[in-house]
Order: sequence, then structure tokens, then C-alpha cells
Amino acid sequence: MELKTLFSPKKIGNVQIKNRIVRSATFMHVAEKYGFVGERLLKMYEELATGGTGLIITGAAAVDPSGTGGPYQVVLYDESHLPGNKKLVKLVHDYDNTKIAVQIQHSGRQGVHPKYPTVAPSPIPNEETGITPRGLETDEVKDYIKKFVETSLMAYECGYDMVQLHSAHGYFLNNFLSPFTNKRTDEFGGDLQNRTKILRDIHDGIRDQLGKKFPIIVKFQSLDLLPNRITEEAGIEISKILSDIGFDGIEPSGTPSSKIVKKIEYENYFLPNVKKMKPFMKDCALILVGGIRNPISAEKILEREEVDFISLSRPLIYEPNLPNRWKSGDLTPAKCISCNSCFTTMNTGTYCVTKKNLEKKK
Repeated sequence: MELKTLFSPKKIGNVQIKNRIVRSATFMHVAEKYGFVGERLLKMYEELATGGTGLIITGAAAVDPSGTGGPYQVVLYDESHLPGNKKLVKLVHDYDNTKIAVQIQHSGRQGVHPKYPTVAPSPIPNEETGITPRGLETDEVKDYIKKFVETSLMAYECGYDMVQLHSAHGYFLNNFLSPFTNKRTDEFGGDLQNRTKILRDIHDGIRDQLGKKFPIIVKFQSLDLLPNRITEEAGIEISKILSDIGFDGIEPSGTPSSKIVKKIEYENYFLPNVKKMKPFMKDCALILVGGIRNPISAEKILEREEVDFISLSRPLIYEPNLPNRWKSGDLTPAKCISCNSCFTTMNTGTYCVTKKNLEKKK
């Protein structure tokens, strides 16, 4: 079977992507101390760039020192961070028209920084960390909006092709979307229009400075398992709101974000929900993430125009060269067995434990 659609070009905003394969943002924890881009990080992105991925979305870069997930997470909030990020962008751009987006975020109620207090929309205790975050005042929320806008402008200066806002997986922007973690009574709380206002204001702040020449995409929580949660219906409504706002692309995620995929029927696990969003997309690219392992099923999903792009994370940890392998005619599924052992390495530098163990046995 020829993968005509999977390896056909398509635009996100004004940026042409050479194929429909996106590397979903992956927390790598391999920056230099205090979040600077170094050789170890560059090597990992070089492997991805040479592997044939059309659009690489970086691991999350913090917009503020209080929002980092550790000392080796990339940051992008002042001038000293620009040279390393520029070097990263140039490296990726040197390989076969590969594009790169930077994902930006703040840890929000998942923050455990030893120096800075944990902040969130509302003071809802986090059972995992044991921390009750401080609820932000309205003016403080607006200050954080400015931080996201300023980081996006720095990303543009660095030469990134687009920016992705991280509004999923329990982080700061996701905390505003969720009725469980957002109990605010001001303009940033209440109904879905208000809970998505922070994303609207960040989007509009970037557009005011850069217009349409710099695409803005967003990864958002479209489904979760919390009490008083984001339901499937709410996720679809959020997708419509984001498209109406003018985002150039959305990547709907959910909980759990990394399911074990042991059988074919477990693949593409967000598709049943995500394809319901397609009618509302207008000029907004729809990116499917979650359990994509088989190039033939990916081709069929794209052929049917259920989504516009497919997004991979764990398979590219094992096989950075996976897109090239599929393009060459080897249509066997990704070698990733979805064991999630890579999660055990996230605080020391993400890698595939299974692959490493197999290499040791050779």
C-alpha cells in the first residue's frame, strides 16, 4: 500500500509541512542546568530531524522560572535563552525542510518548585503532590497571559515556525479549562467561554504583535477522569471555541494520555472523540495523538479526512527514524510496545528502556 496521504504536504496556518507526521511534544529533561539548550538536547533533536518527521514540537519550555518542572527543563523567558534556541532551530531547519514548533507551558498546580510557591486558578489541593496551590488574583492571571505572549514573541525571534500552548495534562492552562480545578468567579471562571478566555487572550496578544505570519496551535485536555470533569461533549465544545478564536491547529489530548497499546483495537484511542471535532475546524488543522502505531491505519484515517495530521511521541523515542522507514516501504508498525518504561526515565533524560535493554543483549 502506498502512503500517499501520510506523505503529502499540508499547511498549518501559513507554514507548509512536508508530510502529515508530527512529533508530539515530549518531556525530555536533557537541557543544561537552568534550562539552557546544550549538546545533549541538540543531538536528540538532530535524530528526529534526520528521521523524516514533518513537524517537530519540542518538549515544553517554561514561560517563567516558577513554572519549570525541574532544573533540566528547557526555559524561554529572557534574552539569555535565545542563542541556544536559535541554534536548535537552525539545526532542525538544516534537514530536509523539517519544521519545528516550541511548546510553552507553566506547571500550575503540578508545580513542586523548592523556591517558588505553587499557583493555580483556584486553591484546590493536589493529592499527588500534597500541595494546595495559591489561587491567583485577576491581575496576576493577566500577568501570566503577558508571560505566555512574551515567550511566544521570543520563539518567533528564535526562528521557530510556530508556537504550541500546552493546555493539557494538568498543567497551568489546563487548570483553567477544568471545572474541577477552576472555581473562579471572575472573567476567567464559570462557563466554558470564561474558562477558555485565558487561551483567547494569549492568542489575541500574540496576533496583535505578529498577525497571521506566526501560527499558534494548542494542545488541550479534551477528556479527563476527574470529578466534575471535562466530558467528551465539553471537549468537543472547547475544540469549536478554539477554532472560532482563530487557532491554526489543535491537538486534543486527554486522560490517560499514554495508554498501553497491546492490541490493534487499542490503537488511535482518541480518534472516536477527535473525529467528532472535524466539522467545527474551519481553517484550524486537527492533529490526532494517542496510540498511533500502524502506518496503514494512519493513512486510512487521513484519507477519510477525519483528521489532518497524526502525532507521535513514544514511537519516536524508540525509533526517531520511523517516518523514513515507513516512507521507504517498510510498513510494519512502530517498534514501540507501549510499555511506558520511558516514563521512569523522565527525570534523568527520556529514553526507551526496552530498546536500551535489547541493545545490551546484543
